[in-house]
Amino acid sequence: MSMTQSYDVSLLDEERYRLLVDAITDYAIFMLDADGRIVSWNPGAQRFKGYEAWEVLGKHFSHFYTPEDRLARLPEKALRTAASEGRFESEGWRVRKDGNRFWAHVIIDPIWSRSGELLGFAKVTRDLTERKQAELELRRSERQFQILVQGISDYALYMLDPDGYVSSWNVGAERIKGYQAEEIVGKHFSQFYTEEDRERGEPQRSLDMVRKEGRTEREGLRQRKDGTRFWAHVIIDAIHDDNGELIGFAKITRDITEKIEAQKELAKAREELFQAQKMEAIGQLTGGVAHDFNNLLMAVLGSLEILKKRLPQDPSITPLLDNAIQGAERGAALTQRMLAFSRRQQLNMQTVDAPALIGNMMDFVQRSLGAEVRIETRFSGNVAPVVTDPVQLETALLNLVVNARDAMPGGGLITIAAEDYVADEHHKQLKPGHYVRLSVADTGEGMDSETISRAAIPFFTTKGVGKGTGLGLSMVQGLTEQSGGKLLIESKKGHGTTVSLLLPVADVNDCPPPSETAMSALVDPPKGNLTILAVDDDALVLMNTTLMLEDLGHTVIEAYSGVDALRELKSGAHKVDLVITDHSMPRMTGSELAAAIREEWPGLPVVLATGYAELPSGGDNRLPRLPKPFSQNQLQETIASVLAGAA
Repeated sequence: MSMTQSYDVSLLDEERYRLLVDAITDYAIFMLDADGRIVSWNPGAQRFKGYEAWEVLGKHFSHFYTPEDRLARLPEKALRTAASEGRFESEGWRVRKDGNRFWAHVIIDPIWSRSGELLGFAKVTRDLTERKQAELELRRSERQFQILVQGISDYALYMLDPDGYVSSWNVGAERIKGYQAEEIVGKHFSQFYTEEDRERGEPQRSLDMVRKEGRTEREGLRQRKDGTRFWAHVIIDAIHDDNGELIGFAKITRDITEKIEAQKELAKAREELFQAQKMEAIGQLTGGVAHDFNNLLMAVLGSLEILKKRLPQDPSITPLLDNAIQGAERGAALTQRMLAFSRRQQLNMQTVDAPALIGNMMDFVQRSLGAEVRIETRFSGNVAPVVTDPVQLETALLNLVVNARDAMPGGGLITIAAEDYVADEHHKQLKPGHYVRLSVADTGEGMDSETISRAAIPFFTTKGVGKGTGLGLSMVQGLTEQSGGKLLIESKKGHGTTVSLLLPVADVNDCPPPSETAMSALVDPPKGNLTILAVDDDALVLMNTTLMLEDLGHTVIEAYSGVDALRELKSGAHKVDLVITDHSMPRMTGSELAAAIREEWPGLPVVLATGYAELPSGGDNRLPRLPKPFSQNQLQETIASVLAGAA
């Protein structure tokens, strides 16, 4: 090939190279001389940097650097590096013609002659501003997310590696679980689980489920660093990379102990409300039945008493009458227990020395237990006196002792104890104050939770048919609550039972002076014939009352309603000395009748006959009362007491 042809080929290659460089607009490609001055300029450089070729040719390339970089002499360092090492590559901020900055990726290569002389440099620049901005945004987002995660203290947010080892830890995790980051990062997350859950393989089972389903959510007990336990709501999510490979787990834990406890307290309150409503309904029913049954027993007992007095002594008849009277009296005792449960019994409230009362019972109690059962008493210090009905308290304690004996068919120990008890403002069952705790404990069979919940319900018994009425604990509960206290039952199957009566400590204002009725035994029966107006809407009760009064030598005027009684009094046909009236009558109650009599005949005494300890709404509790069912002796004593007070 001739020299002319070789020269033409060289020119052709240069032209092709120039066309190639000029066609590239995504890269700034230009040449520098050995001193760093610009000797060529392509359209890409013009687009990136904003300069026309005529504006930059001959200028030093440092013109594109930021003032900080020029001050640090980075352009000179770049050329020296390219010349000495054969290449320079870096990223950094550069400046456009309009003063705006862009992030550039720069490559500088030296150009040598065949003789090894440095002719200049080839410089390639790429605008990576969008990528740089994306990286900055990503870093900013990651930083914000990190600040967010670290700022959350109500949730434990942390990461696990694919094997379940902790790889990150936020302040919420530190607060909830008690570990500092340096104590827990690198440890397996299973140490947050309880020992029982670890033995069952719960931690591994949770991760296996997340690997399979991508997520799990559950609640359960977890363990803090100090060993205490808390209820946790836990979410675990699987984390995968762009290729779908599992790279770890994100775990969120929230302490929901307060929520769970609140739910338990709400459920307990609902159950207590339901039980209270149920017991109140049963109490109203049994109280009403007992009151009506007392009216029937009055007719039976009264008639039997009069019949026994009038019949001649006959060995074939008298035992039958005695059996009938005894059966009616047992029926009266049964209704008394029903009234005690419904808190409608008549209580003789007094200041009671519990240890002394228990001590006086011990001989009788010991004889009734048998040789296989031992009984002990335990009194702590000076036990304060309580306020209750002493007779009813004796009956209640005797009931509990009998129950304890029956719970130990093979023998055992019964312990009767008394100790002071203080209820503070946080007590959920008692008003704040001082109480005495009387308890009867046995070493018998014990009860399960279901039996305990039903033990005080009327007519519920575990003794079998014919061995108990199921009213013993009901009566004890009624007495305790009517005295202002509370009944507690503590038991565990196979570990015995303790029944406690929490009774309020006595105050000088708690016990009123003895009523006139209570003092009636000291009053002589009235002498002479009285005219008594007997009022009752129940014909059987009225007939029974009339029979007993006439047998005592009095003249009786009968009235079946309050209106009839007022009509009789207004007629003036008889001078009435005393009025005995039932309270529960239709249209006009006994209390309303007494009020009307007080206005018209203020000196006429009125006795209220009722089976209730507390009169229904509208009742006059100031009136002297005759408890139903009453005997002829009680009737006579009440009349004597009332007339003595009116004299």
